[in-house]
Amino acid sequence: MPDTIFALSSGAPPAGIAVVRISGPSAATVVRAVAGGPAVPRRATLRTFRDAQGATIDRGLLLWFPGPSTATGEDLAELHLHGGRAVVARMLVVLSGFPDCRIAAPGEFTRRAFANGRLDLLEAEALGDLLSAETEQQRRTALAMADGTLGRQVDDWRRAILRLAAQVEASLDFGDEDDVASDTATIAQQAAALADAIATALAAPAVERVRDGIAVVLAGPPNAGKSSLLNRITGRDAAIVSPAAGTTRDVVEVPVAIDGTAFLFSDTAGLRDGGDMVERIGIDRARGRIADADLLLWLGDDPPPPHPRTLWLFPRADIRTDPVPDGRLAVSSATGRGLPALIAWLHEEAAGLLPAPAGHAISRRQRAELTEAQGAMRDAANLHDAVLQAEALRRARLALDRLTGRSGFEELLDSLFGQFCLGK
Repeated sequence: MPDTIFALSSGAPPAGIAVVRISGPSAATVVRAVAGGPAVPRRATLRTFRDAQGATIDRGLLLWFPGPSTATGEDLAELHLHGGRAVVARMLVVLSGFPDCRIAAPGEFTRRAFANGRLDLLEAEALGDLLSAETEQQRRTALAMADGTLGRQVDDWRRAILRLAAQVEASLDFGDEDDVASDTATIAQQAAALADAIATALAAPAVERVRDGIAVVLAGPPNAGKSSLLNRITGRDAAIVSPAAGTTRDVVEVPVAIDGTAFLFSDTAGLRDGGDMVERIGIDRARGRIADADLLLWLGDDPPPPHPRTLWLFPRADIRTDPVPDGRLAVSSATGRGLPALIAWLHEEAAGLLPAPAGHAISRRQRAELTEAQGAMRDAANLHDAVLQAEALRRARLALDRLTGRSGFEELLDSLFGQFCLGK
Protein backbone atom coordinates (compact mmCIF):
# COMPACT_ATOMS: atom_id res chain seq x y z
CA MET A 1 0.00 0.00 0.00
CA PRO A 2 1.46 3.41 -0.93
CA ASP A 3 2.21 6.05 1.66
CA THR A 4 -0.14 8.94 2.20
CA ILE A 5 1.58 12.11 1.05
CA PHE A 6 1.07 15.77 1.91
CA ALA A 7 2.57 19.11 0.93
CA LEU A 8 1.93 22.82 0.79
CA SER A 9 0.32 23.30 -2.63
CA SER A 10 0.07 27.07 -2.60
CA GLY A 11 2.82 29.70 -2.62
CA ALA A 12 5.44 29.96 0.08
CA PRO A 13 4.24 31.75 3.24
CA PRO A 14 3.51 34.35 4.36
CA ALA A 15 0.37 34.55 2.23
CA GLY A 16 -3.33 35.26 2.66
CA ILE A 17 -4.25 31.58 2.32
CA ALA A 18 -2.18 28.40 2.49
CA VAL A 19 -3.47 25.18 0.89
CA VAL A 20 -2.13 21.91 2.26
CA ARG A 21 -2.94 18.89 0.09
CA ILE A 22 -3.18 15.31 1.42
CA SER A 23 -3.51 12.24 -0.84
CA GLY A 24 -3.42 8.52 -0.21
CA PRO A 25 -5.07 5.58 1.55
CA SER A 26 -4.81 7.14 5.03
CA ALA A 27 -6.17 10.54 4.01
CA ALA A 28 -9.59 9.88 5.56
CA THR A 29 -8.01 8.82 8.87
CA VAL A 30 -5.83 11.93 8.92
CA VAL A 31 -8.78 14.20 8.17
CA ARG A 32 -10.91 12.71 10.95
CA ALA A 33 -8.08 13.16 13.45
CA VAL A 34 -7.06 16.68 12.45
CA ALA A 35 -10.50 18.11 11.60
CA GLY A 36 -12.51 16.41 14.33
CA GLY A 37 -14.61 14.08 12.23
CA PRO A 38 -15.45 12.99 8.69
CA ALA A 39 -15.96 15.52 5.94
CA VAL A 40 -18.80 16.08 3.48
CA PRO A 41 -17.56 15.11 0.01
CA ARG A 42 -16.91 17.98 -2.39
CA ARG A 43 -18.20 20.70 -0.10
CA ALA A 44 -16.15 23.31 1.72
CA THR A 45 -16.79 23.22 5.47
CA LEU A 46 -15.39 25.39 8.25
CA ARG A 47 -13.37 23.34 10.73
CA THR A 48 -11.06 23.78 13.69
CA PHE A 49 -7.83 21.90 13.01
CA ARG A 50 -6.15 20.37 16.07
CA ASP A 51 -2.99 18.41 16.87
CA ALA A 52 -2.84 15.03 18.64
CA GLN A 53 -3.10 16.72 22.06
CA GLY A 54 -6.22 18.66 21.06
CA ALA A 55 -4.48 22.02 20.80
CA THR A 56 -5.84 24.30 18.10
CA ILE A 57 -3.64 24.78 15.06
CA ASP A 58 -5.97 27.04 13.06
CA ARG A 59 -9.55 27.50 11.87
CA GLY A 60 -10.07 27.14 8.14
CA LEU A 61 -11.83 25.33 5.33
CA LEU A 62 -11.74 21.57 4.69
CA LEU A 63 -12.43 20.07 1.28
CA TRP A 64 -12.75 16.30 0.94
CA PHE A 65 -12.63 14.38 -2.38
CA PRO A 66 -13.11 10.60 -2.14
CA GLY A 67 -11.21 8.56 -4.75
CA PRO A 68 -10.91 7.46 -7.41
CA SER A 69 -12.57 10.46 -9.11
CA THR A 70 -9.98 12.94 -7.87
CA ALA A 71 -6.95 14.73 -9.27
CA THR A 72 -4.65 11.95 -8.09
CA GLY A 73 -7.04 9.00 -8.36
CA GLU A 74 -6.81 8.54 -4.55
CA ASP A 75 -8.67 9.91 -1.53
CA LEU A 76 -7.70 13.58 -1.46
CA ALA A 77 -8.13 16.40 1.05
CA GLU A 78 -7.27 20.08 1.03
CA LEU A 79 -6.83 22.13 4.20
CA HIS A 80 -7.21 25.86 3.56
CA LEU A 81 -5.38 27.63 6.36
CA HIS A 82 -4.25 31.13 7.20
CA GLY A 83 -1.00 31.61 5.33
CA GLY A 84 1.37 32.46 8.16
CA ARG A 85 4.69 30.63 8.42
CA ALA A 86 4.02 29.30 11.90
CA VAL A 87 0.57 27.95 11.02
CA VAL A 88 1.85 26.11 7.97
CA ALA A 89 4.93 24.76 9.74
CA ARG A 90 2.84 23.42 12.65
CA MET A 91 0.35 21.70 10.34
CA LEU A 92 3.13 19.99 8.38
CA VAL A 93 4.73 18.77 11.61
CA VAL A 94 1.40 17.37 12.83
CA LEU A 95 0.72 15.56 9.54
CA SER A 96 4.17 13.99 9.56
CA GLY A 97 3.34 12.35 12.89
CA PHE A 98 0.73 10.02 11.38
CA PRO A 99 1.84 6.49 10.42
CA ASP A 100 2.73 6.02 6.74
CA CYS A 101 2.21 9.74 6.15
CA ARG A 102 5.09 11.76 4.72
CA ILE A 103 5.95 14.94 2.82
CA ALA A 104 5.51 14.52 -0.94
CA ALA A 105 8.45 14.44 -3.31
CA PRO A 106 8.52 17.06 -6.09
CA GLY A 107 5.83 16.23 -8.64
CA GLU A 108 4.57 13.22 -6.68
CA PHE A 109 0.91 14.26 -6.75
CA THR A 110 1.03 14.52 -10.54
CA ARG A 111 2.96 11.28 -10.83
CA ARG A 112 0.24 9.48 -8.85
CA ALA A 113 -2.35 11.02 -11.16
CA PHE A 114 -0.42 9.56 -14.10
CA ALA A 115 0.00 6.16 -12.41
CA ASN A 116 -3.73 6.02 -11.61
CA GLY A 117 -4.80 6.93 -15.14
CA ARG A 118 -6.07 10.43 -14.32
CA LEU A 119 -3.83 11.92 -17.03
CA ASP A 120 -1.49 10.57 -19.67
CA LEU A 121 2.14 11.43 -20.33
CA LEU A 122 1.21 14.06 -22.91
CA GLU A 123 -0.97 15.89 -20.37
CA ALA A 124 1.73 15.56 -17.68
CA GLU A 125 4.33 17.10 -19.98
CA ALA A 126 1.90 19.91 -20.83
CA LEU A 127 1.32 20.56 -17.12
CA GLY A 128 5.07 20.91 -16.67
CA ASP A 129 5.12 23.44 -19.52
CA LEU A 130 2.21 25.32 -17.95
CA LEU A 131 3.98 25.55 -14.60
CA SER A 132 7.08 27.01 -16.27
CA ALA A 133 5.22 29.29 -18.73
CA GLU A 134 6.52 32.86 -18.74
CA THR A 135 4.83 34.27 -21.84
CA GLU A 136 1.24 34.37 -23.06
CA GLN A 137 2.12 32.15 -26.03
CA GLN A 138 3.66 29.55 -23.71
CA ARG A 139 0.58 29.59 -21.48
CA ARG A 140 -1.85 29.15 -24.39
CA THR A 141 0.17 26.34 -25.97
CA ALA A 142 0.52 24.44 -22.69
CA LEU A 143 -3.23 24.71 -22.03
CA ALA A 144 -4.01 23.46 -25.53
CA MET A 145 -1.94 20.33 -24.92
CA ALA A 146 -3.15 19.88 -21.33
CA ASP A 147 -6.78 19.57 -22.40
CA GLY A 148 -6.05 16.03 -23.61
CA THR A 149 -7.09 16.51 -27.25
CA LEU A 150 -3.96 14.91 -28.69
CA GLY A 151 -4.12 12.10 -26.14
CA ARG A 152 -7.69 11.28 -27.13
CA GLN A 153 -6.68 11.34 -30.77
CA VAL A 154 -3.83 8.95 -30.04
CA ASP A 155 -6.25 6.63 -28.22
CA ASP A 156 -8.50 6.61 -31.29
CA TRP A 157 -5.54 5.70 -33.50
CA ARG A 158 -4.50 2.98 -31.10
CA ARG A 159 -7.96 1.39 -31.11
CA ALA A 160 -8.03 1.50 -34.91
CA ILE A 161 -4.61 -0.16 -35.07
CA LEU A 162 -5.76 -2.88 -32.68
CA ARG A 163 -8.78 -3.56 -34.91
CA LEU A 164 -6.54 -3.82 -37.96
CA ALA A 165 -4.13 -6.06 -36.08
CA ALA A 166 -7.00 -8.35 -35.08
CA GLN A 167 -8.05 -8.68 -38.70
CA VAL A 168 -4.50 -9.50 -39.79
CA GLU A 169 -4.02 -12.03 -37.00
CA ALA A 170 -7.35 -13.66 -37.83
CA SER A 171 -6.32 -14.02 -41.45
CA LEU A 172 -3.04 -15.60 -40.36
CA ASP A 173 -4.63 -18.04 -37.93
CA PHE A 174 -7.87 -18.88 -39.73
CA GLY A 175 -7.30 -17.77 -43.30
CA ASP A 176 -8.37 -21.16 -44.64
CA GLU A 177 -11.78 -20.94 -42.93
CA ASP A 178 -14.69 -19.85 -45.06
CA ASP A 179 -16.06 -17.38 -42.48
CA VAL A 180 -12.76 -15.45 -42.11
CA ALA A 181 -12.22 -13.08 -45.00
CA SER A 182 -8.76 -11.69 -45.66
CA ASP A 183 -9.00 -8.30 -47.37
CA THR A 184 -5.40 -7.12 -47.64
CA ALA A 185 -6.36 -4.16 -49.82
CA THR A 186 -8.88 -2.82 -47.29
CA ILE A 187 -6.40 -3.18 -44.44
CA ALA A 188 -3.76 -1.34 -46.48
CA GLN A 189 -6.24 1.45 -47.28
CA GLN A 190 -7.15 1.91 -43.61
CA ALA A 191 -3.48 1.83 -42.60
CA ALA A 192 -2.71 4.55 -45.15
CA ALA A 193 -5.54 6.70 -43.79
CA LEU A 194 -4.12 6.36 -40.27
CA ALA A 195 -0.66 7.25 -41.54
CA ASP A 196 -2.11 10.42 -43.11
CA ALA A 197 -3.84 11.34 -39.84
CA ILE A 198 -0.59 10.93 -37.90
CA ALA A 199 1.22 13.02 -40.53
CA THR A 200 -1.24 15.84 -39.85
CA ALA A 201 -0.34 15.73 -36.16
CA LEU A 202 3.34 15.78 -37.10
CA ALA A 203 2.80 19.06 -38.93
CA ALA A 204 2.24 20.83 -35.58
CA PRO A 205 4.93 23.38 -34.65
CA ALA A 206 7.84 22.44 -32.41
CA VAL A 207 7.21 23.15 -28.74
CA GLU A 208 10.90 24.03 -28.32
CA ARG A 209 10.24 27.25 -30.24
CA VAL A 210 7.51 28.09 -27.74
CA ARG A 211 9.62 27.18 -24.70
CA ASP A 212 13.00 28.59 -25.75
CA GLY A 213 11.90 31.34 -28.10
CA ILE A 214 12.06 31.95 -31.84
CA ALA A 215 15.75 31.91 -32.80
CA VAL A 216 16.58 35.30 -34.36
CA VAL A 217 20.15 35.72 -35.63
CA LEU A 218 21.74 39.09 -36.39
CA ALA A 219 24.48 38.60 -38.96
CA GLY A 220 26.62 40.53 -41.40
CA PRO A 221 30.15 41.90 -41.81
CA PRO A 222 32.16 43.48 -38.97
CA ASN A 223 31.04 46.94 -37.81
CA ALA A 224 27.64 46.60 -39.45
CA GLY A 225 25.83 47.60 -36.24
CA LYS A 226 24.68 44.16 -35.12
CA SER A 227 25.52 44.60 -31.44
CA SER A 228 23.99 48.08 -31.26
CA LEU A 229 20.79 46.82 -32.86
CA LEU A 230 20.63 43.83 -30.50
CA ASN A 231 20.93 46.15 -27.51
CA ARG A 232 18.22 48.46 -28.87
CA ILE A 233 15.76 45.63 -29.60
CA THR A 234 16.24 43.89 -26.26
CA GLY A 235 16.46 47.07 -24.20
CA ARG A 236 19.68 46.15 -22.44
CA ASP A 237 23.45 46.42 -22.94
CA ALA A 238 23.83 42.74 -23.68
CA ALA A 239 26.56 43.01 -26.32
CA ILE A 240 29.75 45.06 -26.26
CA VAL A 241 29.68 47.90 -28.79
CA SER A 242 33.00 49.16 -30.15
CA PRO A 243 34.23 50.79 -33.37
CA ALA A 244 36.98 48.16 -33.53
CA ALA A 245 36.30 45.47 -36.12
CA GLY A 246 35.96 41.96 -34.70
CA THR A 247 34.79 43.03 -31.22
CA THR A 248 32.15 40.28 -31.17
CA ARG A 249 34.03 36.99 -31.38
CA ASP A 250 31.47 34.57 -30.00
CA VAL A 251 27.70 34.22 -30.09
CA VAL A 252 25.89 36.47 -27.59
CA GLU A 253 22.41 35.14 -26.78
CA VAL A 254 19.67 37.30 -25.27
CA PRO A 255 16.20 35.86 -24.51
CA VAL A 256 13.40 38.41 -24.51
CA ALA A 257 9.60 38.37 -24.62
CA ILE A 258 8.01 40.89 -26.98
CA ASP A 259 4.25 41.33 -26.72
CA GLY A 260 3.77 37.84 -25.26
CA THR A 261 6.05 35.97 -27.70
CA ALA A 262 9.44 34.60 -26.67
CA PHE A 263 12.44 35.30 -28.90
CA LEU A 264 16.07 34.26 -28.55
CA PHE A 265 18.28 36.87 -30.23
CA SER A 266 21.84 35.94 -31.17
CA ASP A 267 24.54 38.50 -31.98
CA THR A 268 27.26 36.88 -34.07
CA ALA A 269 30.82 37.57 -35.11
CA GLY A 270 31.25 39.70 -38.22
CA LEU A 271 31.70 37.63 -41.36
CA ARG A 272 34.94 38.30 -43.20
CA ASP A 273 38.02 36.55 -44.53
CA GLY A 274 41.11 36.47 -42.35
CA GLY A 275 41.33 37.33 -38.67
CA ASP A 276 43.15 35.45 -35.93
CA MET A 277 42.33 31.91 -34.85
CA VAL A 278 39.81 32.96 -32.18
CA GLU A 279 37.94 35.24 -34.58
CA ARG A 280 37.82 32.50 -37.23
CA ILE A 281 36.25 30.15 -34.68
CA GLY A 282 33.65 32.83 -33.96
CA ILE A 283 32.95 33.24 -37.67
CA ASP A 284 32.44 29.48 -38.05
CA ARG A 285 29.97 29.57 -35.15
CA ALA A 286 28.20 32.52 -36.76
CA ARG A 287 27.72 30.58 -39.98
CA GLY A 288 26.33 27.66 -37.99
CA ARG A 289 23.84 29.92 -36.23
CA ILE A 290 22.71 31.39 -39.54
CA ALA A 291 22.01 27.89 -40.84
CA ASP A 292 19.99 27.01 -37.72
CA ALA A 293 18.16 30.34 -37.38
CA ASP A 294 14.41 30.58 -37.49
CA LEU A 295 14.67 34.21 -38.58
CA LEU A 296 17.68 36.04 -40.01
CA LEU A 297 18.33 39.77 -39.70
CA TRP A 298 20.99 40.54 -42.30
CA LEU A 299 22.91 43.81 -41.88
CA GLY A 300 25.38 43.54 -44.76
CA ASP A 301 25.34 45.46 -48.04
CA ASP A 302 26.13 42.29 -49.97
CA PRO A 303 23.15 39.98 -50.55
CA PRO A 304 22.31 37.75 -47.56
CA PRO A 305 23.07 34.04 -47.53
CA PRO A 306 20.21 31.76 -48.59
CA HIS A 307 17.61 31.55 -45.82
CA PRO A 308 13.82 31.15 -46.08
CA ARG A 309 13.00 33.91 -43.56
CA THR A 310 15.36 36.85 -43.99
CA LEU A 311 14.87 40.58 -43.39
CA TRP A 312 17.54 42.56 -45.23
CA LEU A 313 18.29 45.66 -43.18
CA PHE A 314 19.88 48.99 -44.04
CA PRO A 315 21.59 49.70 -40.67
CA ARG A 316 22.80 52.99 -39.20
CA ALA A 317 20.33 54.88 -41.33
CA ASP A 318 20.77 57.97 -39.15
CA ILE A 319 24.36 58.53 -40.27
CA ARG A 320 24.39 57.13 -43.82
CA THR A 321 23.96 59.42 -46.79
CA ASP A 322 23.47 56.80 -49.51
CA PRO A 323 19.87 56.08 -50.52
CA VAL A 324 18.02 53.08 -49.08
CA PRO A 325 17.98 50.35 -51.75
CA ASP A 326 14.74 48.68 -52.70
CA GLY A 327 13.93 45.61 -50.65
CA ARG A 328 15.80 46.76 -47.53
CA LEU A 329 14.46 48.18 -44.27
CA ALA A 330 16.26 51.25 -42.94
CA VAL A 331 16.92 51.00 -39.21
CA SER A 332 18.79 53.05 -36.64
CA SER A 333 19.83 51.84 -33.22
CA ALA A 334 20.38 55.46 -32.17
CA THR A 335 17.01 56.94 -33.17
CA GLY A 336 14.81 53.84 -33.30
CA ARG A 337 13.99 54.36 -36.95
CA GLY A 338 12.53 51.25 -38.51
CA LEU A 339 12.24 49.39 -35.21
CA PRO A 340 8.39 49.19 -35.23
CA ALA A 341 8.47 47.71 -38.75
CA LEU A 342 11.22 45.28 -37.73
CA ILE A 343 9.24 44.11 -34.68
CA ALA A 344 6.11 43.75 -36.80
CA TRP A 345 8.04 41.55 -39.25
CA LEU A 346 9.32 39.40 -36.39
CA HIS A 347 5.78 38.83 -35.11
CA GLU A 348 4.41 38.15 -38.59
CA GLU A 349 7.08 35.53 -39.27
CA ALA A 350 6.80 34.04 -35.78
CA ALA A 351 3.08 33.47 -36.34
CA GLY A 352 3.96 30.95 -39.03
CA LEU A 353 6.31 29.09 -36.70
CA LEU A 354 4.16 28.99 -33.58
CA PRO A 355 0.84 27.26 -32.85
CA ALA A 356 -2.34 29.08 -33.73
CA PRO A 357 -4.52 30.24 -30.81
CA ALA A 358 -5.77 27.12 -29.01
CA GLY A 359 -3.40 25.02 -31.14
CA HIS A 360 -0.87 22.59 -29.71
CA ALA A 361 2.83 22.01 -30.33
CA ILE A 362 4.85 18.82 -30.01
CA SER A 363 8.24 18.15 -28.45
CA ARG A 364 11.19 16.30 -29.94
CA ARG A 365 10.26 13.18 -27.96
CA GLN A 366 6.66 13.32 -29.12
CA ARG A 367 7.72 14.00 -32.72
CA ALA A 368 10.07 11.00 -32.66
CA GLU A 369 7.32 8.62 -31.49
CA LEU A 370 4.77 10.01 -33.94
CA THR A 371 7.30 9.68 -36.75
CA GLU A 372 7.94 6.05 -35.81
CA ALA A 373 4.20 5.33 -35.69
CA GLN A 374 3.58 7.05 -39.01
CA GLY A 375 6.43 5.17 -40.71
CA ALA A 376 5.14 1.86 -39.36
CA MET A 377 1.64 2.59 -40.67
CA ARG A 378 3.11 3.44 -44.08
CA ASP A 379 4.83 0.05 -44.02
CA ALA A 380 1.55 -1.64 -43.09
CA ALA A 381 -0.13 0.11 -46.03
CA ASN A 382 2.55 -0.86 -48.55
CA LEU A 383 3.30 -4.43 -47.47
CA HIS A 384 1.27 -7.30 -48.87
CA ASP A 385 2.53 -10.04 -46.58
CA ALA A 386 0.24 -10.50 -43.54
CA VAL A 387 3.14 -11.39 -41.24
CA LEU A 388 4.99 -8.20 -42.13
CA GLN A 389 1.78 -6.19 -41.82
CA ALA A 390 1.24 -7.55 -38.32
CA GLU A 391 4.77 -6.56 -37.31
CA ALA A 392 4.33 -3.04 -38.71
CA LEU A 393 1.08 -2.62 -36.81
CA ARG A 394 2.79 -3.81 -33.62
CA ARG A 395 5.56 -1.22 -34.09
CA ALA A 396 3.01 1.53 -34.58
CA ARG A 397 1.07 0.56 -31.45
CA LEU A 398 4.24 0.43 -29.33
CA ALA A 399 5.27 3.89 -30.53
CA LEU A 400 1.88 5.31 -29.55
CA ASP A 401 2.12 3.52 -26.18
CA ARG A 402 5.46 5.18 -25.56
CA LEU A 403 3.98 8.50 -26.64
CA THR A 404 1.25 8.43 -23.97
CA GLY A 405 3.30 6.58 -21.35
CA ARG A 406 1.59 3.20 -21.52
CA SER A 407 4.94 1.42 -21.72
CA GLY A 408 7.99 1.63 -19.43
CA PHE A 409 9.38 5.12 -19.11
CA GLU A 410 10.71 5.19 -15.55
CA GLU A 411 13.79 7.34 -16.24
CA LEU A 412 11.73 9.80 -18.27
CA LEU A 413 9.11 9.96 -15.52
CA ASP A 414 11.75 10.57 -12.84
CA SER A 415 13.15 13.45 -14.89
CA LEU A 416 9.75 14.93 -15.76
CA PHE A 417 8.06 14.87 -12.36
CA GLY A 418 11.26 15.77 -10.51
CA GLN A 419 11.01 19.26 -12.06
CA PHE A 420 7.60 19.91 -10.49
CA CYS A 421 7.16 21.70 -7.19
CA LEU A 422 6.30 19.82 -3.98
CA GLY A 423 2.58 20.65 -4.10
CA LYS A 424 2.15 19.21 -7.60
